[in-house]
Amino acid sequence: MRIARVLLFLGGAALFSALLIHIGPDAIASSFSRLSWRLLVILWFPFLLVTVFDTLGWRFAFRHDRVPFRVLFSTRLAGEAFNLTTPTASVGGEAVKAWLLRPHVALAESFPSVVTAKTTITISQALFLLLGIAVAWPVLPAGSRLLRAMEWLLVFEVIGVGGFILVQVLGVSTVRRVLERLGPGLAGKRPHALDRVDHALSRFYRDEPRRLFLSVACHFLGWVFSAFEAYVILHALGVPVSLGTATVIEAFGTGIRFATFMVPAHLGALEGGHVMIFAALGLGAPTGLAFTLVRRVREVAWVALGFLVLLRRRPDAPPTAALEIER
Repeated sequence: MRIARVLLFLGGAALFSALLIHIGPDAIASSFSRLSWRLLVILWFPFLLVTVFDTLGWRFAFRHDRVPFRVLFSTRLAGEAFNLTTPTASVGGEAVKAWLLRPHVALAESFPSVVTAKTTITISQALFLLLGIAVAWPVLPAGSRLLRAMEWLLVFEVIGVGGFILVQVLGVSTVRRVLERLGPGLAGKRPHALDRVDHALSRFYRDEPRRLFLSVACHFLGWVFSAFEAYVILHALGVPVSLGTATVIEAFGTGIRFATFMVPAHLGALEGGHVMIFAALGLGAPTGLAFTLVRRVREVAWVALGFLVLLRRRPDAPPTAALEIER
């Protein structure tokens, strides 16, 4: 799997380079020149709101509010930085989050929360994609291949998320499978402890419908604010789109992220997807690539902040060692 992820990363880098050459650096530079000082604002806002609501979504994935919000916020920054820069298919960062919370809660409580939050953010992503498809129906021409592809992607996402929730509700070794993806032998070290974590997941879905709903709702608001970020970026680039069009762009972009979760940072796949989406909406391929590159610059800034948090917290053992679930 590690070799496959490296190959996917190299393939994405090749696609990114090909798009840049085909569209032309001059066209991209022209779009960036319109940003001027606005780029400094876009680096932090509105993505700060996205992160706040996603942190709230994680907070409600706990059965009790034991961890201060500021700790969850900084921990999420560190974990997402790890997810975006390592070939762990968005799994390794979840172990980092659980490990960094050890001073506040036991791993038997924090690890189920990150699994639940990963589930609720994916549920909200599917709902947001559904919203994007609904908004796109009157915008895109009948029989649009892009719209048809997103409809099928939504079907697969619903099936996948539904199956994942069912497995957690039944408590069928969810955590053990996650650990097996992180490294050989990790799942076999504490089988009884892992069974307790699976039981905690099952109890959350059975006993905490209110917190489950609030977690999904907060993550959904995070996606809504990410659409607002797309709206702000495009207006800064001199492309006066409506909020509905920005919602379609962001919702379809989330679909591409879901389909390419194995590609580190979605490199190449997201650029190519946005070029396709922007072309279908009549906004032009250069604008699509420029939009993605602005997002990449913002991403780099927040990843750097996440690693600063990670260095400051300095866990006393590697994150994967955290998976010896205690108690």
